[in-house]
Amino acid sequence: MASAAAPIDGRSIETDDARWRGPLFVLTIFVGSFLLFLVQPMIARMALPRLGGAPAVWNSAMLIYQALLLGGYSYAHLLGRLNVMRQALVHAVLLCAAALWLPIGLAAIYPSATANPALWVPWLLLVSIGPLFFAVSAQAPLIQRWYSAASGGRDPYALYAASNLGSFAGLLAYPLFVEPGFALAAQSRLWSIGYGVLILLVIACATLLPRHDPTRPGIARPSEPPPLRRQLYWVLLAFVPSGLMLSTTTYITTDIVAMPLLWVLPLGLYLLSFSVAFSTRGGIARTITFIAPFALLICGAVAIRNNPAQPFFSMAVGLLLLFIVAVALHGEMYRTRPAPERLTGFYLAMSLGGALGGLFAGLFAPLLFDWTYEHPLLLLLAGCVVPMRALAPALQRVWNDDRRATLLTAVAVGLVFLFAAVGLAGPAWLGGNAAMITAVGIGLIGMLAVGRRIPFVACLLAIGLVLGVWHSFELSAQPGARTRSYFGIYTVRDMPADGVRSLAHGTTQHGVEITVPGRETEPTAYYGRRSGIGQAMLALPALAGADASVGVVGLGTGTLACYARGGQSWRFFEIDPAVLRIARDDGAFHFLGRCLPHVPVIIGDARLTLAARPEGQFDLLALDAFSSDVVPMHLLTVEAFANYARVVSRDGLLLVHISNRFLDLRPVIAGAAASGGWTAAVYHDEIDRDARDQRHLASSVWVAMSRNPASLARLTALAPAGETRWQPLSATPGFTPWTDDFASILPLLTAGVPKADAAP
Repeated sequence: MASAAAPIDGRSIETDDARWRGPLFVLTIFVGSFLLFLVQPMIARMALPRLGGAPAVWNSAMLIYQALLLGGYSYAHLLGRLNVMRQALVHAVLLCAAALWLPIGLAAIYPSATANPALWVPWLLLVSIGPLFFAVSAQAPLIQRWYSAASGGRDPYALYAASNLGSFAGLLAYPLFVEPGFALAAQSRLWSIGYGVLILLVIACATLLPRHDPTRPGIARPSEPPPLRRQLYWVLLAFVPSGLMLSTTTYITTDIVAMPLLWVLPLGLYLLSFSVAFSTRGGIARTITFIAPFALLICGAVAIRNNPAQPFFSMAVGLLLLFIVAVALHGEMYRTRPAPERLTGFYLAMSLGGALGGLFAGLFAPLLFDWTYEHPLLLLLAGCVVPMRALAPALQRVWNDDRRATLLTAVAVGLVFLFAAVGLAGPAWLGGNAAMITAVGIGLIGMLAVGRRIPFVACLLAIGLVLGVWHSFELSAQPGARTRSYFGIYTVRDMPADGVRSLAHGTTQHGVEITVPGRETEPTAYYGRRSGIGQAMLALPALAGADASVGVVGLGTGTLACYARGGQSWRFFEIDPAVLRIARDDGAFHFLGRCLPHVPVIIGDARLTLAARPEGQFDLLALDAFSSDVVPMHLLTVEAFANYARVVSRDGLLLVHISNRFLDLRPVIAGAAASGGWTAAVYHDEIDRDARDQRHLASSVWVAMSRNPASLARLTALAPAGETRWQPLSATPGFTPWTDDFASILPLLTAGVPKADAAP
């Protein structure tokens, strides 16, 4: 990166160390960004045992990260009023002061059982890593500005690509190498060492800075400041990808698992988009920008339709769409960038847009919407600003004629909404594929309309309406049909043809009630009499007596309440107050109201609420803590099972529901059982959904555990004749049990054994 330049303060830039000056600045900015985005999943992983496994925990964390990033960029922008030597002195002092928060970790404060997680999670993260994150977040704009000063005014924007490459590397390193290879305490020490190296690198860069800054106003004539309209345009271009990144994250972590490996995928692609868009070789960025409008039409349709039967395909398409849109919009930011001396203001506008996008998708949308309407809205907004060029020059010439384009726009918009009306009406002559057929027709019009904004956006809107958004409007209009909380989206559906009402969390069915009079209290779904939990509940009077005490972690529709018998003592533990309203207060389901109308339901995370229960309180504890298809990691660690062992009597039973479409959780439970002195057995209940008498049931996998082998043997001996027998659950060789300090799901990824049922 060395080049000849005019002398600065009597010294020539063309010195012996010019050959490594550029690499030193690149290395410094790379290390800072690597550490910045390594700490994000690391601190979130540390927080799981304390905060729970809700996907919204990561979005709350992202809000704090974006707010701190905005603060760091604001600090860098204000610091630009000083010459670069004073900037270096101030920043070195800040880095050393922030080192007081080392080694990195969570502050020793704990939420109450009823704390509002939307407020408490950001507060915990801010107190824990706020100063460190703030200090490191200013690295990218500061080091770029210093490089421009030290190199005689060379364009520093290419270094931002190195910055985001470092960020991307940090994100990937955590789930692939750091989390599987190191316990949390070792991770903290490694990050602290990296922070020390960063301070040394910053000081080394400072020694190469000129005494006077040739890029400061008064030393060289500055360029004109960008107009307000241009700055607002940058904010908008940054807003859309940031919001899309969080809305994509919500889907992935809701329906698979709340874990860093999946948290980092959308964020990693978002950061990688900067490296592509800010590259001095813009060929790849230009190609992606050209295909972006077409990707919005095709991939956007798949993302909105979101087929639960093909979650990984839907996830891949959603991630691809996020990357393409982010590259296109960030590339437009790079194309319209200001002169280097206006660099910090440019990055400030970018971080402001990113923070606003995060606030919209992570905070305001869950409060305003009962469904993920923010995702199609952001896709529609992307269609309003994405650069576009017609598929062929001839088409572009057609649209360039204003009079002809006006007529064609009116015709195209009319056809589009005619197709949409047909698709929504679903006429019999189109069969059951009316929505897909009309969406394809709309998409073809949209591809021809690329190059003209109004008809293109109309096509995007119509495709969204036909493929799911209009149906969501209809559900939202039904009182009580949909509820959104910090922990997810719940949908209540009536299916008169099947005589049932169901509750879905995300795309996973979580409870079913038979609506045929007289059968409302019959156990259904994963909780039928032939399931593992059903057998345990029916055998409980014989195993623990008529006055047995029962605890259930995870309320759902309250189905298990209808196994209660006179003389028994029951308690439910539920993290989400919205679930209690659905199961009892709204009257949508009748299990609690008819079977246990006055049962105590303790609100709060089970790790915290069970810790307050008396020792040996329960003869049977059922763990059914789903979050869509997620079983929160913090409820399956060795420490969590030690807590269960404390509240379950010595002869008592622990029943764990591990049905999952994506993970085989048997090694986790077996490892925890071996570590805690439990004996365990697993029961696979395979349901034939075509059989009329089993339509209201769902396949399930339950693990029964006891610290008294005789108690478990008595249960397994009571399995109904002709049914699958309980199978001993043994530890998997080579599998390391999950702990609060160490957990990895990579060895568990599978097709599911058997699969949890997707919501209709």
